[in-house]
Amino acid sequence: MNRHSFTTLSEAINTLTQEDGYKEDFEADETCIKALYSKREYQPDDLQIIDSYRFEGMTNPGDQSTVFAIEAKDGTKGTMVMSYSATSGQNEELIKQIPYKKD
Repeated sequence: MNRHSFTTLSEAINTLTQEDGYKEDFEADETCIKALYSKREYQPDDLQIIDSYRFEGMTNPGDQSTVFAIEAKDGTKGTMVMSYSATSGQNEELIKQIPYKKD
């Protein structure tokens, strides 16, 4: 599924944004997934995960994060970063409902 091989989270976001056109930033709150630039709101079935890339912390392998390349049914493309820590502000249950693109 992964079309790229990234070493760092920032490298992944930069490449997805600048080279692959994933310009929007998505964030999952309590009731919906928000596109932060366009101010649009989506439900999980309005979106699909095209790719995902997981990273472990350099100093603490328990510090994990995943960047998702997401496309909405209306053509909006963006990224969402999910941090697997106690301070994560994303609604993980809502993110789990976003379907992965079928190959």
